[in-house]
Amino acid sequence: MTATRTKPRKPKTATTTSDPGLKNGYRSGLEEEIAAELEARGVPVRYEVPDTVIPYTKPARMSRYTPDFVLPNGIIIETKGRFVTADRQKHLLIKQQHPDLDIRFVFSNSRQRISKQSKTTYADWCLKHGFLFADRTIPEEWINEPPRR
Repeated sequence: MTATRTKPRKPKTATTTSDPGLKNGYRSGLEEEIAAELEARGVPVRYEVPDTVIPYTKPARMSRYTPDFVLPNGIIIETKGRFVTADRQKHLLIKQQHPDLDIRFVFSNSRQRISKQSKTTYADWCLKHGFLFADRTIPEEWINEPPRR
């Protein structure tokens, strides 16, 4: 069985490194040893192949959120004409990290879809994620709610 090796990186020259693996396109001598072991066992060697890239999320960087309005009773009002992906992600993170905050949305149109491809509306998103919302104006009952502790 013939082993095939995919080497996406150009090997460094022997003068720039003392690591034998880098001379042959690997990042370390251990990687080179493992490749040789696989070849000896008749296993095709696929090294850093682009079709096996695995996406992941790095921990979030520290950010700050300034609410649009804070009512005297502590309710936070966020007004949105457009409710883009970045805003939705931000508010999910804030809700997760600050579950004690009462953030509510006032949309220009809560029946607007979150994207052209989606059937989900701003209202649907709020219901799914536990946010109260209104259209065009702050409901009187929100203003008259007693403060929470």
